[in-house]
Amino acid sequence: MEKRGAKYHRERLGEALREEIETIVEGELADPRIGLVNVSSVLLAEDSRSARIFVVVEGDDDEAESTLEGLTAAIGFIRSEVADRLHLRRPPELYFQLDRSQKYQGRIEELLGRSKKRRR
Repeated sequence: MEKRGAKYHRERLGEALREEIETIVEGELADPRIGLVNVSSVLLAEDSRSARIFVVVEGDDDEAESTLEGLTAAIGFIRSEVADRLHLRRPPELYFQLDRSQKYQGRIEELLGRSKKRRR
């Protein structure tokens, strides 16, 4: 079982990582493959050695895939910048993943709306 202080530290580190990575992606990456990206959340492993970064990409699936390729190519730069800005001796390994929860939520709301109309 994880200690409360360690869990709190991991949550704070995750939020700091999210803010810094979003700042880096928005303003400092010049890769033409990277489109409009928002970092929705960061999920840190219990030992804080790896982090899964969930990103929301504006556009279709082709744009999302090319943006993911650009972000994956820039992992080294992003990781070193995060280490410098947050004063981390060992920054976590970064893994980017598309966050499709908003699309799923929209689809579920659409289906619920249809079922309500049928009941009336």
